[in-house]
Amino acid sequence: MKVNFYLVKDGKLMRKENTVYFVSRERKFLLPIHKIHTIFVYGRVSVTSGVLSYLAKNGVCIHFFNHYGFFEGSFYPRESLVSGDIVVRQAAHYLDSEKRLDLAKELLSGGFDNIVRNLRYYDLEDTVGQVEDWSEKVPDAGSIPQLMSIEGNIRGLYYQCFDRILPENFRFEKRTRQPPENMVNCLISFSNALVYSATLSEIYNTQLHPSVSFLHEPFERRFSLSLDLSEVFKPFLGDRVIFKVLNKGIITEDHFRKDVNNCLLNEEGKKVFLSHFDQRLKTTVKHRSLGRNVSYQRLIRLECYKLIKHFLGVQTYKAFRMWW
Repeated sequence: MKVNFYLVKDGKLMRKENTVYFVSRERKFLLPIHKIHTIFVYGRVSVTSGVLSYLAKNGVCIHFFNHYGFFEGSFYPRESLVSGDIVVRQAAHYLDSEKRLDLAKELLSGGFDNIVRNLRYYDLEDTVGQVEDWSEKVPDAGSIPQLMSIEGNIRGLYYQCFDRILPENFRFEKRTRQPPENMVNCLISFSNALVYSATLSEIYNTQLHPSVSFLHEPFERRFSLSLDLSEVFKPFLGDRVIFKVLNKGIITEDHFRKDVNNCLLNEEGKKVFLSHFDQRLKTTVKHRSLGRNVSYQRLIRLECYKLIKHFLGVQTYKAFRMWW
């Protein structure tokens, strides 16, 4: 089974023949590329063309994140699972306004149901009712902007509950992004970027085109399909990790750097959060349809396959919803 590899320290990725190694100020070590699924880079890391060539040959995506932990860009190797038929059908669903809207509604509905699952886990039934009231407006929405307006209201209700879920010293107050102004906003931005890039890696391993999307406009960002699927998985992957590491005292105030008008994870904080995020991706659950255990990371790939079946007319797409 291939694993994800996280680079937090500054250094260089270099290649020598059929070997890639990382050199930092402290040490030098080899990367077992044939065992690596995706590389996530959080330090200031320079990469040689030889390394990129070798990663491309082995189909390894590498994602880069900036000083704030925001996604900066990816090295997305040449696609090896190209299917002109799938891409044409995917684009046709975007161009057909009715088909596009139907997919956008289902993507958001899946994300909303996962938000409700989180709220019920913490016995926040009062907010569950408000979220469900807004969710009932989704079928009648006549445009993407209307859907995004509903999404904004539901997110607002959801984020208001964070202060009831998390310890008192981690006050959320309101969502701020660039840069995040407090510790909770910092973790939300950090985890959202991780979910986005993890989703992109799974898209790469299918015949889907990453820039043809339905909820988000394709020209908004290069890999907008990853943004679509991230809406489904952020409550399930990122938010659950945030609740765990803060409520169990795994991440404390000592894991942050607070500057003027921004708050960032320090190096140790990044390591701790990445470790628990990776642990969640590796966690398995018995799949109801397949009848076998699959990892949470694999669930993202299965979501991609469901979209492909939808485009082919085999099975109508139903977004992932937590069932446990």
